[in-house]
Amino acid sequence: MLRTLLSAAAAVLFSLSMATAQDAEIADMVLGDENAKVEIIEYASLTCPHCATFHSGPLKEIKKNYIETGKVKFIFREVYFDRFGLWGSMIARCAGPDRFQGMIDLIFKEQSLWTRAGEPAAIVEELRKIGLKGGMSAETLDACLADADNAQALVGWYQENAERDNVRSTPSFIINGEPYSNMNYADFSAIIEEKLAE
Repeated sequence: MLRTLLSAAAAVLFSLSMATAQDAEIADMVLGDENAKVEIIEYASLTCPHCATFHSGPLKEIKKNYIETGKVKFIFREVYFDRFGLWGSMIARCAGPDRFQGMIDLIFKEQSLWTRAGEPAAIVEELRKIGLKGGMSAETLDACLADADNAQALVGWYQENAERDNVRSTPSFIINGEPYSNMNYADFSAIIEEKLAE
């Protein structure tokens, strides 16, 4: 079963040349007030160590001081530089919108473990363990990882987003329409305060 899941997900990622997201609507994963004055879009790969550092550090402060206070709307968009990031994203999205961010946090927290598991089958198995730890059933995880149509739609969605917003590295940020590279919390706060004052 694991080999079938693995080949289905891998085939999708590596056989796509120009996928499009037209056939399936992929929802943005949003935290905060829809009508907040400042909108931050993060582009992140689940296999990117700098993205994991942002989630365990600056994002926690941004959540506490700006997202939970209604000042910032935060959108998380996945980037698929490799098949492993795609598989992690598929699992997080199958957890549902309410549990998505928690699953992303778990995947980032255990990134050094699952990304170094070795063979692709071992990496899938470690991601499945994270899904189970996050409250997903084995049946849901198996169905999720075998969903080639969803994988294709996600890759197309990523390609369209990355091309439109010129995403070349992760993490990358769009703050009220302007591109920014990774930075520490103090720099994020200064930019957010500036945007709030406009």
